[in-house]
Amino acid sequence: MYVHWHRRDLRAADNAGLARAGADDPVLPVFVFDEDVLAHAGPPRVAFMLDALARLREWYRERDSDLLVVHGDPREALPALATEHGADRVTWSKDYSGLARERDAAVRQALDDADVAREAVRNAVCHEPGEITTNDGDPYSVFTYFGRKWQDREKEAPYDPPAAEALVEFEDDTDLPTLADLGFDEPEADVPPAGTAPARELLDGFLDDGIYRYDDRRDYPADECTSRLSAHLKFGTIGIREVYAETARARSAVEPGSERDESVAEFQSQLAWREFYTQVLFANPNVVTANYKSYERPIQWNDDPEALQAWKDGETGYPIVDAGMRQLREEAFMHNRVRMIVASFLTKDLLIDWREGYDWFRQKLVDHDTANDNGGWQWAASTGTDAQPYFRIFNPMTQGERYDPDAEYIKRYVPELRDAGAEIIHEWHEASLTQRRSAAPEYPDPIVDHGQRREDAIEMFEVARGDD
Repeated sequence: MYVHWHRRDLRAADNAGLARAGADDPVLPVFVFDEDVLAHAGPPRVAFMLDALARLREWYRERDSDLLVVHGDPREALPALATEHGADRVTWSKDYSGLARERDAAVRQALDDADVAREAVRNAVCHEPGEITTNDGDPYSVFTYFGRKWQDREKEAPYDPPAAEALVEFEDDTDLPTLADLGFDEPEADVPPAGTAPARELLDGFLDDGIYRYDDRRDYPADECTSRLSAHLKFGTIGIREVYAETARARSAVEPGSERDESVAEFQSQLAWREFYTQVLFANPNVVTANYKSYERPIQWNDDPEALQAWKDGETGYPIVDAGMRQLREEAFMHNRVRMIVASFLTKDLLIDWREGYDWFRQKLVDHDTANDNGGWQWAASTGTDAQPYFRIFNPMTQGERYDPDAEYIKRYVPELRDAGAEIIHEWHEASLTQRRSAAPEYPDPIVDHGQRREDAIEMFEVARGDD
């Protein structure tokens, strides 16, 4: 018998650890509530995780097994469980952040001391850090070259779920904790349902239509032409191998080189971006709190609590920014194009440190992933790998007009603007006070002048570069 320690793989199908199970080597599934991990969590993610755990436990119970739930330090809990149940090894899915790697090294040592074998398996990515490198063997710092190799590499096929007879037959009468039990408030957002069934439903719906329009329409938030699988991939309620295999099947059904073929390829490239940022984090674990890109001098970010709060509240007077920030509060999610816009606004219009935005997203997003979010924030702030050049600054009004021309997305999340025409919404920064009050008396005026702040941002970075 062996123990499989569930972490970011809250599923039975396409799970390399569970696939090791057999009649002569049954598996005992375990989940450990680790305080060191929960310390970095936010209410939406914990709520989603608890729902995923409940659905996973139900899957096991339908097969006369269970998910054993324990609280404590995995360095102590896992050797004790292995000894108690006579397990000769422990498996788990690899994680690539600095915190996870330190924890896993300590668990490996504890299991060695208890004379229990262990095996870490690949479950979160198609290609692990170190598999796709430059010709010199170094990790890539530019996505384009990484992405080409990622697309060309053969992908492992999904794993079947374990058969019922491969699971240890037992019953755990321990209830899953509530949010309050874990020290978290109820999220203010409506958190989507977790579990493999909802994930597959999203994937199936996306494959029916959205994936073939993805290349053209993914940047238009009102179209909702994205998969919405990000939280499921973060928590592993669906496997990356399964997602890739299904997209490959969708691609094989269309003419090679056609627009539909290119559209599927573009979605697959977004899967590659996830793994690009994973290898960046693996090679540079300090990027969670430090700039990836070094400047000659420290960047002199603004300390402006009022502006930061207006950004968090969606009260900046820039409609597309405010719509995104309010979507975040309502849904614990934000459309990817809008994530770039609001990140650029915080760092280049408000001149506020990207770490403030990253921390807010960490608290509020249901799909927060350390590698992806950090990579996105540092891209927008011009401090990351393959980042937006410091002198290329999103104009939030132009972005809103281009990607939400009818202001449909904006009006969905900013009710003060629902009776205003799209033209005045996209010209809000240039409209007179009389025009604003007439169109939307409850909506705020812009808190900064974008043109001036653009110049300030360029100057701030040039000073940091030592150009003065």
